[in-house]
Amino acid sequence: MSFDAKRAIRLALIVAATASMAACATKPKPQPGPGPSAGPGPAGPRGPGPAAPIDTRPIPGSVQDFVINIGDFVYFDLDRYDVRSDAAPVLDAQAAWLRQYPSVKIRIEGNCDERGTREYNLALGARRANAVRDYLVSRGVPASRITTLSWGKERPVDPGSNEDAWSRNRNGHTVIVEGAR
Repeated sequence: MSFDAKRAIRLALIVAATASMAACATKPKPQPGPGPSAGPGPAGPRGPGPAAPIDTRPIPGSVQDFVINIGDFVYFDLDRYDVRSDAAPVLDAQAAWLRQYPSVKIRIEGNCDERGTREYNLALGARRANAVRDYLVSRGVPASRITTLSWGKERPVDPGSNEDAWSRNRNGHTVIVEGAR
């Protein structure tokens, strides 16, 4: 091999090595905060500008939308299953939401506090679940989209044994079982 051929091969290897290293190089990550390169908006003349905020609102028609924006619990008085006046706005909102999303099916779970026998609380929980169902049906939600279940005192929301815990455990819980986004 001649001197010029060896020189050309070496030069080609150096160029190839340099090109491959340049291809692996990374650009420095932009630093947050305003700086001299921050432009006047999303596509300003000096750069992309600040990032748009991330939307953390729940997707309309989702389980999260229902729980966060409407509410999935209503509460009952001791040994009672009639819908309280403070539950009516929540149930009215649930009915409106369910009418807006007709493919959604729900289960109403009736719950009780720890006092009373298992049998008594299962029957009372069933009456509470049925009271919620009847209210929603009276507001235009088809009964075919609603099932009921009584947990009695078996699934407390609050494990405490005081009036605050008992008042939270006397509830009707609306659970989306099908059709949400």
